[in-house]
Amino acid sequence: MNKGIRFTDEFKQDAVAQVVERSYAFSEVAERLGISAKSLYTWKGQFSKPPRVRAEVLLDQAAEIKRLKRELARVTEERNILKKRPRTSRKNISEVRVYRGSSARIFGAFHVPDVDGAFQWFLHMAKGTAKLS
Repeated sequence: MNKGIRFTDEFKQDAVAQVVERSYAFSEVAERLGISAKSLYTWKGQFSKPPRVRAEVLLDQAAEIKRLKRELARVTEERNILKKRPRTSRKNISEVRVYRGSSARIFGAFHVPDVDGAFQWFLHMAKGTAKLS
């Protein structure tokens, strides 16, 4: 035995909203949607909410909208700050800046005066004969 067409809850809620919120007649909505008026009355009992409950839902939605707007403003501000941040290079965004200060800070007590000196120092380190200067 076939029970007929099954409607989604969303469809039923929209049909009830036309009657409850927009004040259309039951028979008019039922005829336009191709359903029986009895079904529409049944759905109204299932899906319509008392005015107090509707007001609470509206307040909850307003609070959620307010929270989401605050979060959107924060995220937008963070994005704008990150956009203004200087990049390391125009060629390669993942390039890392190199510290160009004194080599004594990098190597501690060791001093590397130039490339040849650095090469000599590394040779001494490899042999284990490096001297502190």
